[in-house]
Amino acid sequence: MTITIHGLARSRAIRNIWASEELGLAYIHNPLPHGPEGSRKPDFLAINPNGRVPAVEVDGMVLWESLAINLFLAKKAGGPLAPESVEEDGLMTMWTMWAVTEVEAAALALLQNETMKPEDQRDAAVAAKSRETLRVPLSVLEGHLASHGGHLVGNRFTIADLNVASCVFYLRYSPILDDKPAVKSWYQAAMARPAARKTFALRGD
Repeated sequence: MTITIHGLARSRAIRNIWASEELGLAYIHNPLPHGPEGSRKPDFLAINPNGRVPAVEVDGMVLWESLAINLFLAKKAGGPLAPESVEEDGLMTMWTMWAVTEVEAAALALLQNETMKPEDQRDAAVAAKSRETLRVPLSVLEGHLASHGGHLVGNRFTIADLNVASCVFYLRYSPILDDKPAVKSWYQAAMARPAARKTFALRGD
């Protein structure tokens, strides 16, 4: 399998690098930046006309959308991260879509307005709204992990855990997980995996 991952490690491309490392897949990393000097250049627009990273080429096939790419890679590679049945496949897809629709945007907004932006540019109202938006989804995740052995699907670490943890990553500096022991333990275990440590070291933060 020939894999090329386009996108800086400090972009959502990190998710595809992590998945490839977990799956034991060899890959080429093209650290393409956002914007006119990278993702908006004509040669990359021929790969992803949306002008966004990541994009991944797998044996000549082009895929966009980081978490969809991970679902594909896991199924193509097989092994314990991949679904063992069509039922597991459905659950892994469900949790992945859930992370995008219920967690990612609010978690990123909270990160920006609690930590990442200069203090004079942070919006306390946006941060408060983001915390409220996340209240129910994080409770759902807490309850599921607590009642399903600390994993999302199949009582083992799968691509679903990796995908959802990739969105919870935006909450890494926030105290919002302090009253969610199952989520906090699950997230810390995911990030302590050797493939995760190797991958996130590429970000340099």
